[in-house]
Amino acid sequence: MMITEDVETLKLRITQLHTEHRDLDDVISRLSQNQIQDQLQLQRLKKRKLYLKDQISLLERQLTPDIPA
Repeated sequence: MMITEDVETLKLRITQLHTEHRDLDDVISRLSQNQIQDQLQLQRLKKRKLYLKDQISLLERQLTPDIPA
């Protein structure tokens, strides 16, 4: 069983990651609309966004209790 402080810490981290993910989405969108695109920068931002999504999923799974089969 997780301690309440641990749960709150995880929830806070998830919220921070969601915010960064959303911000990256906005940046990627703006850069994609630009006539002169830096493809390498876009690729790095997209990889970072995927990494954040994976981290969010990992942390959310830690909050979900295991259900015995």
